[in-house]
Amino acid sequence: MQNNFPYCPSITGYKRRKARIVTIGDVPLGGTYPIRIQSMTTTPTMDTQATVNEAIRIIEVGAEYIRITTPRIREAENLKNIKNELRKRGYNQPLIADIHYIPGAAITAARIVEKVRINPGNYVDKKHFKIYKYTDDEYTGELNRIYERFAPLVKICKECGTAMRIGINHGSLSDRIMSRYGDTPIGMAESALEFIRICEDLHYYDIVLSMKASNPVIMVEAYRLLVNRMNTEGMNYPLHLGVTEAGIGEEGRIKSAIGIGTLLEDGLGDTIRVSLTEPPENEIPVARQIVKRYENRKAVRNSKSKQKTPINPFVYTKRETIRIGTICGSMGIQPFGKRPAFGGKEPPRVIADFQNIVLDRTVLAPYAISYNDAEASWNISDTAPDFIYIGSKQLNFIMPQEIGVICDYSIWCSLENRKNSYPLIPISELTPNFSRIDCMKFVTIPINEFNIKKVDNLSQTVLVLDGGESAGMVEFRSVFFKLIETGIQLPVIIKKDYSGLDDTDFLLYSASDIGGLLIDGFGDGIWLTPASALSNRTAFNILQASRTRISKTEYISCPGCGRTVLNLQEICASIFERTSHLKGLKIAIMGCIVNGPGEMADADYGYVGTGADKVSLYRGKKMVKRNIRTDRAVNELVTLIKEDGCWKDPPQ
Repeated sequence: MQNNFPYCPSITGYKRRKARIVTIGDVPLGGTYPIRIQSMTTTPTMDTQATVNEAIRIIEVGAEYIRITTPRIREAENLKNIKNELRKRGYNQPLIADIHYIPGAAITAARIVEKVRINPGNYVDKKHFKIYKYTDDEYTGELNRIYERFAPLVKICKECGTAMRIGINHGSLSDRIMSRYGDTPIGMAESALEFIRICEDLHYYDIVLSMKASNPVIMVEAYRLLVNRMNTEGMNYPLHLGVTEAGIGEEGRIKSAIGIGTLLEDGLGDTIRVSLTEPPENEIPVARQIVKRYENRKAVRNSKSKQKTPINPFVYTKRETIRIGTICGSMGIQPFGKRPAFGGKEPPRVIADFQNIVLDRTVLAPYAISYNDAEASWNISDTAPDFIYIGSKQLNFIMPQEIGVICDYSIWCSLENRKNSYPLIPISELTPNFSRIDCMKFVTIPINEFNIKKVDNLSQTVLVLDGGESAGMVEFRSVFFKLIETGIQLPVIIKKDYSGLDDTDFLLYSASDIGGLLIDGFGDGIWLTPASALSNRTAFNILQASRTRISKTEYISCPGCGRTVLNLQEICASIFERTSHLKGLKIAIMGCIVNGPGEMADADYGYVGTGADKVSLYRGKKMVKRNIRTDRAVNELVTLIKEDGCWKDPPQ
């Protein structure tokens, strides 16, 4: 299908969307201004000195905006003391009040700080996690009621020159929106548009928008859809990007980079926040590194850039490919059996590059492949690569049958036993003999030399699309579009070289390059170089975060704020220790009820702080155990999982 309503300036070349400028204190947003960086304090807002000190720590590592939770009117009033103390110490960064439920707190804060953030799902709208059936008249009546309750805040913001973020969260859509649109990106976009229309009716335009979700796929689809809808209505408001409750460590960084980086590659986004369950000052360097790639990006990198796409960018659909699943064995063509196949309904595969590594069994251990000498057996975990590439080498030991060995064609031809071995050849050296091999084989094509005519007659072939060091998401996407438009259904491995980068840049850049392609349904394998245990973990984390291949437990953990009464980092560590072997299970860890059942819409189980030393446990969005002491809560969570038949004992 051709999308007649584009969501970004160029789908195959980079060009930043030009949003309207919104003035936020002395740091304007949108237009051609830099992509701004922000974070949120975690201290109680009534503790002025603690909040000021934390804000300064965040500012000194590069934050341009500081958000502060404002749950009640008294916290809103204390924003004045916080602001005055910051200004007295020489810090002029704009402050943002984070509002959920109390319109009075928003109105008070709007007279003090430079921006307020409201969540339409909580602010003057119903959310009881029940599905009501609204007639058209009832739905319109609810909109009129919302208008009356929301208008006073809009008028105060307009009067005081205060900006507003309309912040939609996937898990906290109102019952009214849920009744008509469900828990969907369409519902998220419509929720924002309803509130924008009220603002515009009151001639107020200092609006920033966000479409956050803990699932990067949902998040990306929602932002794209919102921009698409705004384009049709002549709107161009700036965007605040973020993956909410991204988590901790490598997983949290990768999840954030996939969601935020994909949209920045699309040219969307004017400010970002990376939400990690860590001290907030840890978020800023990560955000800085994500944004750094776009500071000097050329306006257009593809002279044939276009806006129409052969896919629906608002709904995940995997590119249709042929399943290639036979092996070359000493007895001829054999069924694939336990060995991984490519394409079709198979999940994306991971290839580890060992061509420059001296190979023996011990080298494989960091890649989750271990050999037990005493029992003469292999132990292969869910995060072991599916294939290893050995180049022009030959193995002096037998690999386990679950892991394929890719080698150069010249070496493959010399093998006496080709079982579990597969040939690879550059497209420039392709020969008729190679083409006639009637089993799975690999052809490498540099992305800057891709020509559709070179691949349209290949069979039983997995394409290795090599982006080198320079190609990014849009270059790869251009090739995938050509394959779709010409009906070529060969599986494709995305190969990318990140030589010379430190570990952080490696994580963030590979996640934004490759994660965005997976979100669009592209890619049947990942091949990251240089090879390392980090590159292998990163490949599986990218697949997990893009929801294209699940290999471990999924955690949704909030970063905390002034409402949080629990030590989230300690709790996360405890829950990880007990449950990290439960592949495929999604567990949400929330600091308070605001980021509780609503925000963990995507989770199977929830651990939610409800007070000092108190936790409630959820199955989905339903509370099943209330106000448990924290010293018992993790055990109770494990018991709940066991009662549901979802528990497995960890491997010994």
